[in-house]
Amino acid sequence: MRMVQLIYAAKGSGKTKKLLGMVAEEAKNAAGAVVFMDDDTRYLREVPTSVRFVDISEYGIDSADALFGFICGMYSQNYDIGAVYIDSFLKIIGKQPAEAEDFFQKFAAFCDKNNIHAVLSVSAEAETAPEFLKAWMI
Repeated sequence: MRMVQLIYAAKGSGKTKKLLGMVAEEAKNAAGAVVFMDDDTRYLREVPTSVRFVDISEYGIDSADALFGFICGMYSQNYDIGAVYIDSFLKIIGKQPAEAEDFFQKFAAFCDKNNIHAVLSVSAEAETAPEFLKAWMI
């Protein structure tokens, strides 16, 4: 299994539901801490209590670089993080998929180095996905 995976589909296609199911399953078997990030708290009650829920809007994250720095900072304070789930990824970073290649390269290298499984939801048509993202799509 790749360390970084993308649920890449159009808005309203069930990405968040799938992501929440994956988080719940991961929480049952996780060797380390599990983190779920979203752009608000609408799914707070649907995430298992053993999972660290982060409302990213509380931290002024508005770019891919800020998100990457935030994740690195979380990890520096808790080396036990084994999984990170991010919903509404494009909304959080304010970019289109093709503009996020640098983020994905850095994030994938970070996850590989630190043995972190990450799943991100991307609201966009799968047929239009940039080539560099296709290997991560599930």
